[in-house]
Amino acid sequence: MDESDIVNLSATQAVEALKNGSLSPLELLDAAEQRVSKVEPLVNALPTLCFERARERAKRLMREEQGSEAQSAGWLAGLPITIKDMTDVEGVRTTYGSPLFRDHIAERSHPLVERLERLGGIIIAKSNTPEFAVGASTFNDVFGRTANPWNTSLTCGGSSGGAAVSVATGEAWLAHGNDMNGSLRRPATYCGVVGLRPSPGRVTRGAVDDLFSPLMVEGPIARDVKDAALFLDAMAGYCLSDPMTIEAPALSYVSAVASARLSPPKRVGYVADFGGKVPVDRETLALCQEAVRKFELIGCEVDELVVDIEGLEEAALILRSQAFVVEHEAFVMGKPEFLKQDIIWNTEFGLTTSPSKIAWAHRRRAAFYRDIAAAFGRYDVLVTPGASTPAFDIQLRHPATIAGKELEHYLSGSMLNGAITLTSCPALSLPCCLDRFGRPVGLQMVGPPHREDRLLQVASLFEELVAWSSLPIMPKAGTVPPAEMAAEGG
Repeated sequence: MDESDIVNLSATQAVEALKNGSLSPLELLDAAEQRVSKVEPLVNALPTLCFERARERAKRLMREEQGSEAQSAGWLAGLPITIKDMTDVEGVRTTYGSPLFRDHIAERSHPLVERLERLGGIIIAKSNTPEFAVGASTFNDVFGRTANPWNTSLTCGGSSGGAAVSVATGEAWLAHGNDMNGSLRRPATYCGVVGLRPSPGRVTRGAVDDLFSPLMVEGPIARDVKDAALFLDAMAGYCLSDPMTIEAPALSYVSAVASARLSPPKRVGYVADFGGKVPVDRETLALCQEAVRKFELIGCEVDELVVDIEGLEEAALILRSQAFVVEHEAFVMGKPEFLKQDIIWNTEFGLTTSPSKIAWAHRRRAAFYRDIAAAFGRYDVLVTPGASTPAFDIQLRHPATIAGKELEHYLSGSMLNGAITLTSCPALSLPCCLDRFGRPVGLQMVGPPHREDRLLQVASLFEELVAWSSLPIMPKAGTVPPAEMAAEGG
């Protein structure tokens, strides 16, 4: 097989080839490195490469007997993967997208990285991220901007933008990322790949200081749902470093997806824009409404829902800002000149929020979850648009207005995802079509807490209906489409 044949394999196919010996880890590394050399000058998704380390790991993997690990769910067998530059990999430059850590070399790998390497993942690169993973577009003062491969004049989203691009372009078969307010789901939507935010506790967060908050989670980005299930199997499980983690389910996620046709969904609840409270681009609304109706082709009933979201944006901002205080207070107080304004603003907001307002935010969140839980009493999954807009100008931090509504701050454009974050439900974004300018549009599917198995099953059935098969793609240049909104530069 030549480089293009290998790159075109799905992660599932590549792992099967590694298991049966028809391909070796070194052959996949050669193919990945060739692809990276062609793609990177056009997108800047993987600013830190570690192929020498990867080959050493691959040779060790090929020498050693793997024992029980090779029989476990999520065994990757030598598959090249990428790790977001928010997450430490031993001996590899890890900057967190911050000038404060421009030359930082991690001394020890994050517990999730240790797990993935133990299960046969071969790390080839660190993927680009906004500074400390804060932002709707992937750029920082260390490595610059990451471009959308569908049109390099557009953003890939944030904050797992480099991860999404690396998968969409075939630089890697699977990519790790993390998500607080849509950082896995929005880049996946913009780049036409699958991004899965698991329930809190499903995947270890390891070394974070905010260990007891359910807002930020780690998760997979993949080309399709089956590959996402494979990577989630590798990620999921109990970890002593994270007190919120639980054991992986007895039935693997790959097996759950394989049995999806045995239990198709009966009812899907579609939430278009929370009764107009969340602004959504008009064409995106129309395309997503048409796409979700495809469930009717397999005999599924689709109902449109309105869920009360009044006050939830303020509650989300308050709760998010408390996480910022935990993670960033020392930097904001000591070295604010090295931080971008969004980080300072979020942290200072948290420092000045009263205990009473924090308590109100928790109560509002609980009330919203009760509404969502009631909906799951009637529906297998809930569905929304994957993002409020398609990918926008790469030079912009975020849209200034959406559907004619001016945004108060950059988080206002991500409440389709941010609202779901507050429920702790697993959520998955996957492509459904292209808009009239050739930009990917996706749906966000939401399952009940800790039911990633059911969510993946429903998503895999929808994926078959859509028959999305455009990946991997070579990056292509383009112009910024005319938008129905103005936007803020940065």
